[in-house]
Amino acid sequence: MKTRHLLLTLALATFAARAAEPFVEKLDLFKVGEDPAYNIYHIPGIVVTAKGTVLAWCEARKGGGDWSDIRILLRRSTDDGKTWSAPKSIADVPGPKTKNPFSLRMKNVNPADMTYNNPVLIADRDGTVHMVFCLEYMRCFYQRSTDDGVSWSTPVEITQTFEKFHPAYDWKVLATGPDHAIQLRTSRLVVPVWLSTGTGGNAHRPSVTATIYSDDAGKTWHAGDIAVPCTDDWINPNETVAIELADGRVMLNVRSESKAHRRLVTTSPDGATKWSTPKFDDALLEPICMGGIVRYSLDKPRILFSNPHNLSRADGKEEPGKNRDRKNVSVKLSYDEGQTWAVNKTVEAEWSAYSDIAVSKSGTILCFYGRGAKPGFAGDALTLARFNLEWLTDGKDSSK
Repeated sequence: MKTRHLLLTLALATFAARAAEPFVEKLDLFKVGEDPAYNIYHIPGIVVTAKGTVLAWCEARKGGGDWSDIRILLRRSTDDGKTWSAPKSIADVPGPKTKNPFSLRMKNVNPADMTYNNPVLIADRDGTVHMVFCLEYMRCFYQRSTDDGVSWSTPVEITQTFEKFHPAYDWKVLATGPDHAIQLRTSRLVVPVWLSTGTGGNAHRPSVTATIYSDDAGKTWHAGDIAVPCTDDWINPNETVAIELADGRVMLNVRSESKAHRRLVTTSPDGATKWSTPKFDDALLEPICMGGIVRYSLDKPRILFSNPHNLSRADGKEEPGKNRDRKNVSVKLSYDEGQTWAVNKTVEAEWSAYSDIAVSKSGTILCFYGRGAKPGFAGDALTLARFNLEWLTDGKDSSK
């Protein structure tokens, strides 16, 4: 009997050791050339539902730019991100649609092209998946799924929510997220947004960031305060990600075109009001590109952050809007609620750009990002990197 017990103990110990072995693997979820309808895949997003289903989505573009004909595609995985369903278009607004007039001020914009843009998903603890998205950077819609992304409700327009920003900022162009957004412990849904007067480059500049929120599971939405204004120091804050801190505050991590070339950070007690003075995080390089942030687990203080950890010029200077320094997508790990970043590991050393990050029910880290053979507006594929904490920390996770 003792022998059998010893053998069982050894077997369990061997299994645990194998389970903790570092691993990393990559899978292209959207690849240029696989579907002739689309020639660019951009703006990746990823989230894990309450049931453990992994949802990965993107903008599928029939042209090159932000104002081209764009649809939102989603893929699902029910086995920890190992295998995936076929891509499916998940956003369709019925009725007449018009082009944002500010886009028509630019060259080579087709008035007939409809732009579905900036999809944001939130995994509710009750199993619902909330989604907001934009149409023509001018209208905003909400829909939901109660079957882990298989089907979606009819979109409901919530553009009126953004009208409440007008006294503080006279926007003409709006965008949600992108990336996933968050549900607070209070059940409040918080979605970062950016707003622009549409008078500058690509009709996306100048810009400011803020949040919208819902306290009734997405039925109604409200506008928060402007979180990061556009100033001489904080130039064109835009694509923003959010995380709830251990003390209940909400921290925004903000892309900008500021000369410091570092990510901007600000906090709020409720995710909507009383934002702190934005500060640059010296550890987070800013090559003017979207990033991702997520909490690894609730039991220990770990936060993950992903973006291209690179600046192409040694002096840290960069021309706004240039993509040549988008490479070296890396994942960082913080043990002190984002105050410092103890770990930084490269996921894709060469050209790589937009990213989002999630954690599966088994603890596998899922970094979903764009990569390509050469620099450009968007890469050849949107790739999922699956790896564990042991790989990220080289087996030296200091929170254990």
